[in-house]
Amino acid sequence: MRFEERVAIVTGAGQGIGEAYARALAAEGARVVVADLDGERAGKVAREIEAAGGAALAVVTDVADPAGAQAMADAAVKAYGGVDYLVNNAAIYGGMRVEALTKVDLDYYQRFMAVNLNGALHCTRAVYRSMRERGGGAIVNQSSTAAWMAGGFYSIAKAALNSLTVNLAAELAWMNIRVNAIAPGPTDTAATREVVPGDFIDPMVQGLMIKRLGTPGDHVGAVLFMLSGDASWMTGQIVAVDGGQIVRL
Repeated sequence: MRFEERVAIVTGAGQGIGEAYARALAAEGARVVVADLDGERAGKVAREIEAAGGAALAVVTDVADPAGAQAMADAAVKAYGGVDYLVNNAAIYGGMRVEALTKVDLDYYQRFMAVNLNGALHCTRAVYRSMRERGGGAIVNQSSTAAWMAGGFYSIAKAALNSLTVNLAAELAWMNIRVNAIAPGPTDTAATREVVPGDFIDPMVQGLMIKRLGTPGDHVGAVLFMLSGDASWMTGQIVAVDGGQIVRL
């Protein structure tokens, strides 16, 4: 119960890895705001958390909208008194376009960056004052091993998110707010199955040291550690949880 009586916001928590984060935080005592653009999915996750004895609130949120991010934070403060933790997990991933940088529609590109990069900044700006008032907090951004690959605009967004993580860590440290990121490798989710063609899966797995796709549960331990007091002297770090896909010396 590392997070008992604490308040956590998880964006993109209506499914996939974000859902796993929300459920795990609630299981360790946190009051969880399940933020998602899809209100039906967010509501389902929140209701199931509460049915299991946890505390959860579903909030429909478009992280690309600064006003929407602020409304999310305000809902957390109104319901639970403040915010201690933020997991910036929301992203356009499932069903995303896979197109060349020279050809992708620029309106789509701008929307993609607004969600996958700027959304983390909007949400951080919305919650940091509450964290400061409560003596500090912790933020984890959802990066990807794609940040270290040539994977088009998805890779660009994640590489920029890594830089955002480091810069926010430096800017917020004096408030006792730590900022880190997790970089998942290939993970077996509905979104991944939409994006990655089936005949690409096995060759991708064979390129990993641990020869299997990850699961949402594989990422939970790292996120809970980075949010918890066990990581009290850790900030500005990007941690790959990827079955050995990426090695950085």
